[in-house]
Amino acid sequence: MTAMVKAEGVHKSYGAAHILKGIDLEVAPGEVFCLIGPSGSGKSTFLRCINHLEKINAGRLHVDGELVGYRQKGDKLYELKDSEVALQRRDIGMVFQRFNLFPHMTAVENVMEAPVQVKGESKSSARERALKLLDRVGLGDKAGNFPSQLSGGQQQRVAIARALAMEPKLMLFDEPTSALDPELVGDVLDVMRDLAQTGMTMVVVTHEMGFAREVGDSLVFMDGGVVVESGHPREVLGNPQHERTRSFLSKVL
Repeated sequence: MTAMVKAEGVHKSYGAAHILKGIDLEVAPGEVFCLIGPSGSGKSTFLRCINHLEKINAGRLHVDGELVGYRQKGDKLYELKDSEVALQRRDIGMVFQRFNLFPHMTAVENVMEAPVQVKGESKSSARERALKLLDRVGLGDKAGNFPSQLSGGQQQRVAIARALAMEPKLMLFDEPTSALDPELVGDVLDVMRDLAQTGMTMVVVTHEMGFAREVGDSLVFMDGGVVVESGHPREVLGNPQHERTRSFLSKVL
């Protein structure tokens, strides 16, 4: 079975700052893969490399068997054109910390936008599907609301519906609850739980250890740009093997 995400020796630097120092990992299709670690450990950077929002400096990243951002000829890599990268991105949904909704569009218009503009779907078909997706994330009654009329948790759920509208094979979540008030976190995690139950492959950068333990299939603890420890979430969280993991978990659990 082809891995949905395969990273081999992935390095990323910004000038002299070496952020990712040789990341090797695999995410199986249908898996919920959680990344945890302190701020600055490289988790979000790695997530952004998966859909080529950040270009890697060395190594290889594959999504569903396809090299991300590059084409290989012999042993040389050639960078893909922006239009080719955009085609790859269509299959990868991403939900950010900040919701990045279009403020001048209603919830349903935000969800419709990409299928109409990127896939050329008709407005009526995109609208019908957008309404179903808003229903699915518990916001069927908010379709006509603008982002400013929605709570942070509701905006984040619209953002999830918007990512799902492109029918991705992979969903990336970059700390999707960290900007929310504590009482709004549960609604967003419920939507992610439902999504996991449908078999969606998800890579989740999170501080929600309860979610990782309950929903995650695999968990990686990153620090200083390397994978320190990985395994089943319950094992890593319940019985960490590395001192660095123990020290981090003692502060967050």
